[in-house]
Amino acid sequence: MKYILWILRIVVGLLFIFSGLVKANDPLGLSYKMNEFFEVWHMAWMMPYSLALSVAMIAFEIIAGIALLLGYAYRIFSFLLLLLITFFTFLTAYVLFSGKIKECGCFGDCIKITNEETFYKDVALLVFGFILFLYRKRIQPIFSNGVGSALMILTVIFAFGIQWYTLNHLPFHDCLPYKIGTDVNTDRKIPPGAIPDKYESVMIYEKDGVKKEFTMENYPWQDTTWKFVDRKDKLVQKGNAEAKIKDFVISDYDGNDHTEEILTAPGYAFVLFVKDPGTADLKNIERLPALITKTNALNIPFYVLCSAEKERAEAFQKKYKLDAAYFLILDVTVSKTAMRSNPGLMLLEQGVICGKWAPADYPKDVVLENGKLKLK
Repeated sequence: MKYILWILRIVVGLLFIFSGLVKANDPLGLSYKMNEFFEVWHMAWMMPYSLALSVAMIAFEIIAGIALLLGYAYRIFSFLLLLLITFFTFLTAYVLFSGKIKECGCFGDCIKITNEETFYKDVALLVFGFILFLYRKRIQPIFSNGVGSALMILTVIFAFGIQWYTLNHLPFHDCLPYKIGTDVNTDRKIPPGAIPDKYESVMIYEKDGVKKEFTMENYPWQDTTWKFVDRKDKLVQKGNAEAKIKDFVISDYDGNDHTEEILTAPGYAFVLFVKDPGTADLKNIERLPALITKTNALNIPFYVLCSAEKERAEAFQKKYKLDAAYFLILDVTVSKTAMRSNPGLMLLEQGVICGKWAPADYPKDVVLENGKLKLK
């Protein structure tokens, strides 16, 4: 039994550490996924706390994984791990069987596995976690209390520190469609001959205590004895490909589309993504007016893609002296995907992403030498 427990400790511990590190690369992404659950569960009041919960959950995964390997305070951590695995199993089961959320995001955006694979992985982890909890008294720490405590303190600092860095800058590894080097023009197009995913709306009605699924063609809308319960989208045909970048549409406040104009124009263009003016990170914002003035002098357009209504956008523009920039609209979901900071700066060259910066890293100056842009 001793060797079985060691194998389980290594498997579960390393999996938790790996899962935490992958998500620590993008804690903001996990907070967006949490908001999806809160929205479906009608818990909008929890959304302001999603980022704090995301950071805490990621840190705990890393800390608990290390504690499991070290055998540190194991009676406490074995119980907390079992609770967390049980919670994860519930979430993945909900995603798989409810159809209300497309994916759980258990390994962030860097590693995609199917909902079925995620659920069965968590079921296996639940069994492992229960065995480790059941035999918790047999597991002893591998280091003395002093050494173990020192290692755990370092783990806590690392678990929170790595997330602090990525939240103040950008993810170490960009796993989203808008990574540096991406040709947005090309990735907006569906490959020739591709078949998109086909979904069917399923209506759930109840009669005499029995629930039944109907399609949009045969649901009993005229039969009042059936009571509507829920609606979900069901995948009926898996496509073989789709565009990597979807819904990237830039328009002005009069509804005019400027997407092609911006993405196909020769030369460079700066784009500032402002998801929400009310929660914007104002670090180094004083650099932007001077940067806009310099880029305009170099005939490099500077666009601000704001996801707020016109009045709030204009107030933001006036307050921070961004009048020389072109203010346009971008969908908030697309903005969150394209830039993991609010705001965040992107450099395009004829639709190709050449650079991305969080507020902490805004360039101070730009120089055009022999047709090439250099940032300082």
